[in-house]
Amino acid sequence: LEPKRHPFRVIRWVLQNKSVLKTPFCLPVSVHVKMNKYLFLSVPPQVHVKMADEAVCVGPAPTNKSYLNMDAIMDAIRKTGSQAVHPGYGFLSENKEFAKRLAAEDVVFIGPDTHAIHAMGDKIESKLLAKAANVNVIPGFDGVVEATRVILCSGGGGKGMRIAWNDDETREGFRLSSQEAASSFGDDRLLIEKFVDNPRHIEIQVLADKHGNALWLNERECSIQRRNQKVVEEAPSTFLDPETRRAMGEQAVQLAKAVQYSSAGTVEFLVDSNKNFYFLEMNTRLQVEHPITECITGLDLVQQMIRVAKGFPLLHKQEDIPINGWAIESRVYAEDPYKSFGLPSIGRLSQYQEPINLPKVRVDSGIQEGSDISIYYDPMISKLVTYGATRAEALQRMEDALDNYVIRGVTHNIPLLREIITHPRFISGDITTNFLPEEYPEGFKGHQLTSEGRRELVATAAALYVSAQLRSQRFLGNLRVSTTPQERRQWELCVELEKGSHAVAVSRSGSTFTVEVDGVKVEVSGEWNLASALLPVTINRTPRVLQCLSRDAGGDITLQYLGTQFKVRVLSQLVSTLSAHMPEKVPEDTSSILRSPMPGSVVAVSVKPGDVVAEGQEICVIEAMKMQNSLIAAKAAKVKSVHCKAGETVGEGDLLVQLE
Repeated sequence: LEPKRHPFRVIRWVLQNKSVLKTPFCLPVSVHVKMNKYLFLSVPPQVHVKMADEAVCVGPAPTNKSYLNMDAIMDAIRKTGSQAVHPGYGFLSENKEFAKRLAAEDVVFIGPDTHAIHAMGDKIESKLLAKAANVNVIPGFDGVVEATRVILCSGGGGKGMRIAWNDDETREGFRLSSQEAASSFGDDRLLIEKFVDNPRHIEIQVLADKHGNALWLNERECSIQRRNQKVVEEAPSTFLDPETRRAMGEQAVQLAKAVQYSSAGTVEFLVDSNKNFYFLEMNTRLQVEHPITECITGLDLVQQMIRVAKGFPLLHKQEDIPINGWAIESRVYAEDPYKSFGLPSIGRLSQYQEPINLPKVRVDSGIQEGSDISIYYDPMISKLVTYGATRAEALQRMEDALDNYVIRGVTHNIPLLREIITHPRFISGDITTNFLPEEYPEGFKGHQLTSEGRRELVATAAALYVSAQLRSQRFLGNLRVSTTPQERRQWELCVELEKGSHAVAVSRSGSTFTVEVDGVKVEVSGEWNLASALLPVTINRTPRVLQCLSRDAGGDITLQYLGTQFKVRVLSQLVSTLSAHMPEKVPEDTSSILRSPMPGSVVAVSVKPGDVVAEGQEICVIEAMKMQNSLIAAKAAKVKSVHCKAGETVGEGDLLVQLE
């Protein structure tokens, strides 16, 4: 911002449905001028509040009483005397009525004009405008198609998209998508278009001012998705050649100019295997994944948005926009990746440590140790971004960052993220939006141990067990009992892992343990700080960072190794022999009961006691973090009892319906 001009007093309206927006948006965006940073928040206050000059509570957690409550937002604007509002990522960020209300009170909306929001916010109208602007659109509307895709006409973020291969799936998709549309965006209209199989999802970042200038800031590859929502993004794409990149960028700029766009925006395309690309939609706001564009171009997109809103022309020309290095973003979610690649998890962060001590690592988050992850907002914990001179360097830094990221108290998707970025197919760049279901057709099962990996994990668990035993014999560096015999140097143990048992021999020399596993010697060394959340070790001269998630006196240890949690039991030979005689717990028969797979609210219950249901019939619908999930019967049976009703809040594992 030019220092001699009168600055905005900017409300930093921070949205808890995209919590990662909180912290970076409260950081100073310019060294040239002072900007009073106001923050609109729902309860409870967290990290972002500390970084604002003032905070204004706009209501309780339910979004219709706070972040979607325009009256409360406008009252806060008047109270603070603010001149401009940055709307963040979600909620009202693409709401033309909100932008109109700001304009009516002479408050600047840091984003595009209302006509552009309206034109691009309606997916039907946006496609017609794109066609008129000579932008490639998805073909096949006039012919017979094998499948259709049901899409919300408003909103974004992958919400409400469903693929229908037959009439029944079309009816079901229409019902659930229209309900999600009404709940999340207040608009239940739907768009049906041809489904493009095995595409890549590649988007172009655009930046335009109010003087007719527009730039494309290269692309972002966003093909790694689950439920049509992005999980891992990178910039640039491994797939595009300079000619295709230029053609996509030029068409994105054509569309921006056609609607007189002014601000940062994103034009999304589907790209097939022959590099044919088709317009998908335009997001008239800042994208969650914008940091990777900032990394490779050196531009601060938030600063550019504020400059444009103030009326200044762009400082750069197209030839000034570089591609320097490679950036990768992993969306860290409070989700269980073993359930449909990620169903929401809630809870309190009992321990939280970001890997910001590592070089070229950026973490955008708005939480801290002790923060609560609730059912009311998107489950994203943070955006983890790594940068390198090459893609290989950025990937290695992402691997290290995920290993060093400590999240306790909620289930998270780091196991899935690490498996993705180390997968040979991802490393080669051979990806589509079907990557996850193709590579994990039976669902995600975590890291699959090789023989070498199994030995590494068993050896580390044995060394950790011995280290704990040795520490328990000392206090303040001295032996507890002065007459204790000389310290042991060798141990015979039994390590149980994944229904397998390994007899191991452990010997110690200083901080290094030599563990013989299945006749193979493994050398493990480290500081063995049992109070640390991280467990950095060197295994056969290879550095690793593990995490000890839990450890008890009975020898049960949970280790996070290569991103995945493994339960290990380390026992002495005698205890191992005796434990074979202990009875095993009989698992619950889950075919006769329906439990909630996630925390959320009950939208509808379709059965009552005495009803006869068929296998696969819908029992109830649970809404969690803006997504509706239909729960079905596992077998044909009579309903014995119903333990929930519409409007109730349920927790993960709560009993919903019992069958006879």
